[in-house]
Amino acid sequence: MTVKNRVVTADELFRLPDDGYRYELVKGELRKMTPAGFDHGAIIMNLGAPLSAHVRSNNLGVVCGAETGFRLASDPDTVRAPDIAFVRRDRIPASGRPVGFWPGAPDVAVEVLSPGDTVFEVDQKVAAWLTAGATAVWVVNPQRRTVTVHRATGAPRTLSEQDTLDGEDIVPGFRLSVADVFAS
Repeated sequence: MTVKNRVVTADELFRLPDDGYRYELVKGELRKMTPAGFDHGAIIMNLGAPLSAHVRSNNLGVVCGAETGFRLASDPDTVRAPDIAFVRRDRIPASGRPVGFWPGAPDVAVEVLSPGDTVFEVDQKVAAWLTAGATAVWVVNPQRRTVTVHRATGAPRTLSEQDTLDGEDIVPGFRLSVADVFAS
């Protein structure tokens, strides 16, 4: 849902007062994000908790939750917030994690589809993440119970509940059954 007609900057988005909603910024246009449903939130935790545990125990970087903004473009600004994000340790400044939006894309962006998402919107998000430098985008489809792995090169791979999601070279050693992503 578009909120304003004037161009908004990433700095203005960061300073918005908390009104209980999440916002993203797409080419300077403020978009209000609908709160996630219960199943959506459970799926985020089913994937995010084991990913975070693996990343922390192996000192691989940082896993961020759904409210974390990533500045993908400037003039006009684009700030997106995936449902889960992973940033490799070697990309985090020695001075510490930034207070504001992360400058650029995460290494992995995870998008859990909502019932109202269109194929066009999802394709746009995947393209935005990959164009901004994400190594992979994992698209979780609760209706089909699949995870589709998109990379900058090669065709997307769709994994079913019989398959295992593998962090490959991005999150070394991370493996999770797709069935576990959808577990009750």
